[in-house]
Amino acid sequence: MIVSPRARAVLSTLVLALAAAGCATAPQEPITLNLVAINDFHGNLEPSKYTYTSAGGQSETLRAGGIEALSGALAAWRQEDQDLLFIGAGDLIGASPALSSMWADEPSIEAMNLLGLRVSSVGNHEFDQGRKELLRQQHGGCDSPRPNKACKLAPDFKGARFTYLAANVLDKATGKPFMPAYRIETVKGVKVGIVGVVLQDTASVAMSSAIAGLDFIGEAEAINRTLPRMRAEGAQVILALVHEGGRTDESPEQPNCKGLTGGVVDIVKKLDPAIRLVITGHSHQGYLCQVDGRVVTQADAAGHLLSRIALKVDPKSGAVADIDVRNVVMDPAKFTADPRIAAYLANVKERSRAALARPLGKLGTAVVARKANDAGEAPLGNLVADAIVAATRDQGVQIGFMNMGGIRKDLETADGQIATFGNAQAVLPFGNTLVVMDLSGAQLRRLLEQQWD
Repeated sequence: MIVSPRARAVLSTLVLALAAAGCATAPQEPITLNLVAINDFHGNLEPSKYTYTSAGGQSETLRAGGIEALSGALAAWRQEDQDLLFIGAGDLIGASPALSSMWADEPSIEAMNLLGLRVSSVGNHEFDQGRKELLRQQHGGCDSPRPNKACKLAPDFKGARFTYLAANVLDKATGKPFMPAYRIETVKGVKVGIVGVVLQDTASVAMSSAIAGLDFIGEAEAINRTLPRMRAEGAQVILALVHEGGRTDESPEQPNCKGLTGGVVDIVKKLDPAIRLVITGHSHQGYLCQVDGRVVTQADAAGHLLSRIALKVDPKSGAVADIDVRNVVMDPAKFTADPRIAAYLANVKERSRAALARPLGKLGTAVVARKANDAGEAPLGNLVADAIVAATRDQGVQIGFMNMGGIRKDLETADGQIATFGNAQAVLPFGNTLVVMDLSGAQLRRLLEQQWD
């Protein structure tokens, strides 16, 4: 067949057009990345009392949290999305009930391993036992400053299978982060960069010996200067884990809260615009807030809440189109425990039973509450202060002081009368030292005038 030059030209144009059409691809639909966040777990392997204001404005009180409830919730949500990413914002350990602390918090590390935690910022309480012990918690082993506790539950403690991040904690000798600054996780083909920091003011809430040789720089500064390296490694979406928090009167279930105040607000305002999501901790509040167009979350403490976060992301550019967040109360009645977690907790409780049940004394009431009145005074605070005076009276002590932040739970007994070591240790979980000093009347007055928030 003879084809004219004009027909050949038309045919050639048609072939090229069809080829171009074949190469073109339709715009890709956004991918949903599902995250779950926890903060300030503080070794609460079992449920504890939680009082909060619901989104409807009602005051609710229940026993919430515990690793059995957490495991049930995570298992249910992973059935919806097997690529769910579980992350933390610090203070997973430290200030822990005896069930964890009597074993050097190894049960809490192992629980987080079993729950599938991938990454967490350090918190100030990760430094409670010093730099060496924190590195042991990360990497495993038995060389510990607490030889009477370490590797006693199991002889071969392997450490955390998740990664602790500390972008703003620098080794004074090298000027570099003494732990990883960030981690990049690939989720559904999207590279998610996660950077973690602890409050710069850690030195004011940690023993100086615990943080010797370390510098704590500004949180936002550390995050921002980490971004170029993360981008160079292909991070498309970047989020921050910040162990510093804020406060609001709004319900922890209320989305888009606008009333957040506190240290984290200034940090968020200084962050690179690429960071749209900031997961916080430290202040033990639940909130779902907006700060300068960014989503800022926290899930209370002790595992009472988990934050569910859904990011809609363009899979090609990594642009975040939408962020949906919810705080979910970890009500043990609503979640069926993972059998592995239930068996692990049962073993830890059985191993701990005799020590925790040791009786210390008889109470005249079922609960001694730590909630302070408008004058800043609480029944449990008075009891602790009286105990401090009793313990040091032979040195001439007349007045005892106790900070309310150090009293972690109400003093409650199982039978309403006999207080055990486990009950008492849950109230005061820190390795505090009593200090005796002479103060003038003027100094006492100044001290009392400085106690108010």
